[in-house]
Amino acid sequence: MKDSIIEVIGCDLGDKNSVLCLLYADGRSEHEQVKTTPAALRAFFARDSLHVVIEVGAHSRWVSELLKELGHRVTVANPRRVQLISANNAKCDRTDAELLARLGRVDTTLLAPVEHRGRASQADLAAAKSRDALVRCRTRLINHVRAVVKSFGERLPKCTAESFHKKTRDSLPADLQVALSPIYETLAALDQQVRGLERTIERVIAPKHPDVAVLSQLHGVGVLTALVYLLTIEDKHRLKKSRMAGALVGLRPRRDQSGDGDPQLGITKTGDPFLRRLLVNAANHILGPFGKDSDLRRWGLELAKRGGKNAKKRAKVAVARKLAVLMHRLWVTGEVYEPLGYSRQRRAA
Repeated sequence: MKDSIIEVIGCDLGDKNSVLCLLYADGRSEHEQVKTTPAALRAFFARDSLHVVIEVGAHSRWVSELLKELGHRVTVANPRRVQLISANNAKCDRTDAELLARLGRVDTTLLAPVEHRGRASQADLAAAKSRDALVRCRTRLINHVRAVVKSFGERLPKCTAESFHKKTRDSLPADLQVALSPIYETLAALDQQVRGLERTIERVIAPKHPDVAVLSQLHGVGVLTALVYLLTIEDKHRLKKSRMAGALVGLRPRRDQSGDGDPQLGITKTGDPFLRRLLVNAANHILGPFGKDSDLRRWGLELAKRGGKNAKKRAKVAVARKLAVLMHRLWVTGEVYEPLGYSRQRRAA
């Protein structure tokens, strides 16, 4: 019968088990539970081509690849963009799966579909994120050591994070040597691992992506930031306009306009937080004492002079947003970046 045809399957992915909602042409729905393993999902979806809607999560990338391999049409939904799912006061796996299926049948644009990066790009990006995790662990351990020493009325000398375990160990109070020695040994090991990953990124991973050299032309944008930018966006033609790059990484200001009211709000903070943090760090370097003269630096410094409580912070975020746009433009055109008089030279050309 025509009414017994499955139109859409909504899938709420869980860590061990996933709940599926089978939505039929007549509006009926059935629920199934399947283990979140490649073998179980492959066995269940070994059928004619269907439209499957899943929500983004830890398992969504490999599940979407598996379903596409089986010939199904897959929509990866972003539930944070759909209040009907994220703000549901009766939220559960069965309800989420059914909402995904019904929204997928009506209009997939309501689900703000997400495009996952490829397996190779994900593996390369994992190296950069592993380095970031090690650096953050090192920072927490250094802060712990300084706090413990400060509680004894002493202070350790200022130095870089890389040289902390070498330059400060002799300054430890005698009664803290036993307690903090394991921390210093861990810091030394972490420093070796961080430097090893940095060498891998610069010598092995970055050469596989030639456009890294194009993006790292900008002062303040190193190989790591350029590589993460490329791997996060992955396809430069994904954006119709370079101006959309700022919104993609969550650096666009939120809006809540109603009538005459249009308050100034913070940024959306959507997209990849790792890339956003790297761009803000790059903007901080551009505006800082070690930044080189450029149109971008001059624009940011003028913005910071406009006053206000958070003028410098807003200027830093604005420079990071403009930096994301500029990097995408260089990626698309492949042109040589001119830090000064860029717009004037373009008009003359």
